[in-house]
Amino acid sequence: MDIDNYMKRLLGVGFWLAPIAFWSCGNSQEHTAAAVNPEDSVSMMTSYGVNTLISDSGVIKYRIVAEQWDVNTVRQPSRWEFMKGIFFEQFDEQFHVEAYIQADTAWYFDQQRLWKLRGRVNLRNTEGFIYNSEELYWDGILHEFYSTAFSRLVTPERTLEGTYFRSDERMTHYTVTNSKGSFMASDLEGDDSAGNDTVVKSQ
Repeated sequence: MDIDNYMKRLLGVGFWLAPIAFWSCGNSQEHTAAAVNPEDSVSMMTSYGVNTLISDSGVIKYRIVAEQWDVNTVRQPSRWEFMKGIFFEQFDEQFHVEAYIQADTAWYFDQQRLWKLRGRVNLRNTEGFIYNSEELYWDGILHEFYSTAFSRLVTPERTLEGTYFRSDERMTHYTVTNSKGSFMASDLEGDDSAGNDTVVKSQ
């Protein structure tokens, strides 16, 4: 092939392709993925085989044992997640074990200092207090437990079942409402004939 004719054809093809290339660049679109919603965010940190001590105001308050610990600071409110279960040992000021707490799943909302325990929640202290429910909240600011789920409470003196429970962290002062079970007459407050269904225990 003649070199001159070849170059002319090549230049001719280039002449027609140039506008097409220019048009393509001018109409290019940026392909971006959909924004990640906070509820779809993943944990910022994941730890496995956790066995750690947790302090409150410089005082060691409890030990956490968990198979998996996820920390998520993206979701609001920020939280710790224990989706494979959790076990607590709660200590008094002398670092003596005061109570044991176990749950199938748990969330800790650090800004509110609030624990939410779900699943098979079991609480037992050294005084023979046993608590079972499907849901329990632990308020680290008010230092109390509470639940609006059906709860079963067993003490050395009585067995109670109710749909509302509130107690201090040491389980020495507790309230059960809409209750049924065995208890002492001195536990009832108010006029029994009026159908009072609240049991309050204070030590």
